[in-house]
Amino acid sequence: MINKAVFFDRDGTINIDPGYIGNPDLVELYPGTASAIAELKKAGFRIVVISNQSGIARGYFTSSEVEAVNQKINSLLKDQGTEIDAFYYCPSHPDFNTHEECKCRKPSPYLVFKAAEEMKLDLGSSYFAGDSLSDIECGINAGIKTILVKNGRTEEQISNLLVEGKIPNFIACDLQETSKLIINDFLGGN
Repeated sequence: MINKAVFFDRDGTINIDPGYIGNPDLVELYPGTASAIAELKKAGFRIVVISNQSGIARGYFTSSEVEAVNQKINSLLKDQGTEIDAFYYCPSHPDFNTHEECKCRKPSPYLVFKAAEEMKLDLGSSYFAGDSLSDIECGINAGIKTILVKNGRTEEQISNLLVEGKIPNFIACDLQETSKLIINDFLGGN
């Protein structure tokens, strides 16, 4: 059996992004997040979050607070019968850390490769979904199909992301559409 995964960005993709979230009480999932993740898991995908958490380097919050936010996300998902299999994050930012310390920072595929190795994932059967250019670039750099999740972004904002020439394989309105696109694509539909 193929050990495939969907790699998701966290803030702005799975949960609403209030900006540098370090307080679990501020976690609010986008509507339909749990059902989308449940559908992907039912289709055999592992769910892995890959996120940049430069708020640690900036001194806004600690690693423990990031992990508390991750636990809160999973708690909310478990209340709806699903969960994320693993969270990976990069605490660094080039303004505060060395180049070596920033090797995990998206758009680097470092954390995707680390998760793939640790979880024995087949990247050729995997996807990366996120709301920013760095998410799309990360997926491209890892050699996997990408989905830009709009989650309320305007067409102008989407165009500004795409002008960089990093074109995703798919664009979805939200995570529910994302899960449908991934499952349909994986099964060879149109």
